[in-house]
Amino acid sequence: MVLEKPMPVETNPLIKEELPTPTISKREVLIEVKTCGICRTDLHIVEGELPPKKLPLVPGHQVVGIVREVGDSVTRLNVGEKVGLTWLYYTCNKCSFCRKGLENLCTNAQFTGYSVDGGYAEYVKSLEDFTFKLPSTYSDVELAPLLCAGVIGFRALRMCKLKEGEKLGLYGFGSSAHLVLQIARHLGLSVYVFTRSQKRQELALELGAEWVGKPTDNPETKLNASIIFAPVGWIVLEALKNLERSGRLILAGIYMSPIPSIDYSLIYYERTIKSVANCTRKDITDLLKIAEKVKLRVNVQVFKLEEANEALKTLKIKGFKGSGVLVIK
Repeated sequence: MVLEKPMPVETNPLIKEELPTPTISKREVLIEVKTCGICRTDLHIVEGELPPKKLPLVPGHQVVGIVREVGDSVTRLNVGEKVGLTWLYYTCNKCSFCRKGLENLCTNAQFTGYSVDGGYAEYVKSLEDFTFKLPSTYSDVELAPLLCAGVIGFRALRMCKLKEGEKLGLYGFGSSAHLVLQIARHLGLSVYVFTRSQKRQELALELGAEWVGKPTDNPETKLNASIIFAPVGWIVLEALKNLERSGRLILAGIYMSPIPSIDYSLIYYERTIKSVANCTRKDITDLLKIAEKVKLRVNVQVFKLEEANEALKTLKIKGFKGSGVLVIK
């Protein structure tokens, strides 16, 4: 499914095309795609809210598939293995950020389904060092959301720096948040979920939320940290109102609408606001390890590859109850 030009999803901008099977270099692998997660970042790319890096483009960066070919220099992966490909396609290992262990901030990074073709396709190629062996305890449709929604949420949760017994707020309750809630409960945190959707509120309670309400509601307790998943700037002010002294507010999206003017009293008492940018390979391996322990319940809404436009419309208009996933074959 190819994006020729960014346009509103209502215009069906993704076009089904026959493309040549990618050819691989000595350090690359060819993956036969089984499933690919549908991320809000895909929507931002398709509609042009993120400026294009490559056109035409095959979107998709939560890829689960089988290795079908390996390059001559590949030693860690074998034909027939189940692997995953994430948003982080390549980092240079040379810039100041890479040298400091912050490869997620690499100034020369490339991203799957954005600067290179991604997983809304039957085949995709990837670099061995950025391809991950996947556990057998999850199905292909369950694994896909872990590779972006799961790992970005996990990185955001670690940035909260919470201790057992402390209180976490989650604003927006979609693909990332429903996984983060389960990990947070495993770590002994109390979780407060803010979402307008009654169905998502019900799901949050099923998964162990302490409290649910709308983004403008007051849970009548102060939270030690909160994560905003909804790409809506005004929620920042609402989240700050519920934050404890020295509390941390993490913005987990790659895109957000403008944030209104913030009264200084909302960030006084050493409250902090920090964004999440991409992920590291260590984030991915650590998330996959904890996923084995927690046995995450991954709520999935499945679409066929040729239904990619409809899937993105669903995400834009009403969202998924959990995660959306394309099944390629």
